[in-house]
Amino acid sequence: MAKIDEIVIFLENVPLFYGLKTRQLKQLANRFVPRTYLPGNVIIKQGKGGEGLFIIVSGQAEAIIEKADDTKAVVSQFGATEFFGEVSMLDDGPRTASVIATEETECLVLSRSHFIALMKNDAEMATEVAKTLARNLRRAAVKIQFPSS
Repeated sequence: MAKIDEIVIFLENVPLFYGLKTRQLKQLANRFVPRTYLPGNVIIKQGKGGEGLFIIVSGQAEAIIEKADDTKAVVSQFGATEFFGEVSMLDDGPRTASVIATEETECLVLSRSHFIALMKNDAEMATEVAKTLARNLRRAAVKIQFPSS
C-alpha cells in the first residue's frame, strides 16, 4: 500500500479517523510510513519510548503486558484497521504494553512529531481524533472496572 489514494481509502475505514474529511485524510496519508513485521517480531516494547501510532493494514498482532513478577498476559489482539500506540502519541510516555506480530503484519506508522504538527494545524481534525481517543479510554476504563468473566 504505497499510493496516497489507496491509503486515504484505507484510513476512511479506521475508527480513529471516522468523521475526518478527505482533505484531512490526505494530509495524514502523506505522513504515514509502511512497515512489515514477521511473526514473532516486536512492534513496540513495553516501557520503551513511543515511536508513533501504528495501524494494522493486514495481519494480526497482540498486546502483552509483562507484570512485576515476570508473568505475561495478553491484553488485546489487533487486526486490520485497528490501531495502537495512541497513548504515547499524546504524552510521549513509555509504552504500556508490548505488541508482537502473530503473523506477517503490515502497518502504517505515523510519527508523534507528524501527528502533533497535524493536530496543531487543524483544530477540527484534533477535535475529532480527541473524541475518538476519549471514547477508547472510557471503554478501557469500564473494562478495568468491570472485567468480563
